[in-house]
Amino acid sequence: MIPYGRQDIRQEDIDAVTAVLRSDFLTQGPVVPRFERQLADRVDAGHGVACNSATSALHVACLALGVGPGEIVWTSANTFVASANCARYCGATVDFVDVDPETGNMSVAALRVKLEVAAHDGQIPRVVIPVHFAGQPCDMGAIGELADEYGFSVIEDASHAIGGNWHGDPIGSGRHSDITVFSFHPVKIITTGEGGMAVTNDAGIAEHMSLLRSHGVTRDPGCMSREPDGPWYYEQIELGFNYRLTEIAAALGESQLARLDDYVERRRALAKRYDRLLSGLPCRPLARTPGAESAWHLYVVRLDDPVRRRSVFDALRHRDIGVNVHYIPVPSQPDFARLGFDMSDFPGAASYYAGAMSLPLHPGLSEGDQDRVVSALREALA
Repeated sequence: MIPYGRQDIRQEDIDAVTAVLRSDFLTQGPVVPRFERQLADRVDAGHGVACNSATSALHVACLALGVGPGEIVWTSANTFVASANCARYCGATVDFVDVDPETGNMSVAALRVKLEVAAHDGQIPRVVIPVHFAGQPCDMGAIGELADEYGFSVIEDASHAIGGNWHGDPIGSGRHSDITVFSFHPVKIITTGEGGMAVTNDAGIAEHMSLLRSHGVTRDPGCMSREPDGPWYYEQIELGFNYRLTEIAAALGESQLARLDDYVERRRALAKRYDRLLSGLPCRPLARTPGAESAWHLYVVRLDDPVRRRSVFDALRHRDIGVNVHYIPVPSQPDFARLGFDMSDFPGAASYYAGAMSLPLHPGLSEGDQDRVVSALREALA
């Protein structure tokens, strides 16, 4: 089977993890803060807060920005459910912004119209979470302008997009947002096994997220309500969670981060080659946003005839080609439908989903594998 995504583990990764296993620390040691600093520096951010998943990072990011009962959070209708669930964990109300079916990313036009209605009704969201789908950045310049105009905060869900950039600014630099969240799941650009990180330029937000990821417990006397009983003393000053990343995972992430540029360069080369090989077939890749450099987590095509997707999907799977579909629109999920969402309110997401299919794309994909994928796709479409 040629998988749609796959981790790339090398001897240096194994050596880095082995070194931690032989050290004095498996969690809460020196490697996690070092990984945080290296990644934050790589994306031109001030601070990094590593967590045991990107979902955890999204959760503490929402809390650090004041999301709670009575607040509203908007995210993209085309994403994985975690982008919406993080706000529900906080007790907030979730709503969705429709997407541009040609890119799969949040539609700025739809966001603007939704904000005009929300302003009239006094229902401006506390936070908007745009999702850089497939690795291609959203129009962060326009979203940042709307954030300034309407007074909401922005969390970039960049689970797909480490290594990408917007008009030369690395995704994560925070020029148009408050917090950016990355994922290190095995099929993502770099991996820690499971894991994620929130980056921000606000020291106070970073400190709050760090507190929340570790039970809300502090050993800092300056944050305590009374004088410590002794050097062993700690206080829980807020309800937090056990969202810490282990030293083992951080060591793997640190090793992988050293190859980030190579990984993204390889993905971009494969994507360009797909563009050439697929030319003339009755399918098309996602449109590219001017000024955006994708990290190419996914290579998605949209079939000209969406009715044929199931037969094409089955034909490729039968040939041991692990195509996939990203994503089933979140408002259509039963748990969200029970909240009153109706896909008729999200025609862009519905149109995108109807014909979308993700082709295999990962650094270990050979050109021979890619030729095999395209040959099978050509036969299935014929």
